[in-house]
Amino acid sequence: MINGQRKNRIEKIINDNLKPKFLTVVDDSESHKGHHQAPDSGESHYNVNIISESFSGLKRIEKERMVYKLLSEEFNNGLHALSLKLSDK
Repeated sequence: MINGQRKNRIEKIINDNLKPKFLTVVDDSESHKGHHQAPDSGESHYNVNIISESFSGLKRIEKERMVYKLLSEEFNNGLHALSLKLSDK
């Protein structure tokens, strides 16, 4: 896997499905290096900030489930953890 490919895929999935007004995806894998179940290969931990009207009227857990469902294939292929900041405004 080429570094940055997972970040690009995450951004594309979120952009295509949630049409965010604002999106940042930051690879935070380096700060988890050596932690239990953190792969040495990186691209496993991300901080994601999304502002999308798709979240309007949803509870926090519903927003999180929506994002986790969209990224389920990434989790099946090495994504380990997300730190999420989600808002509709």
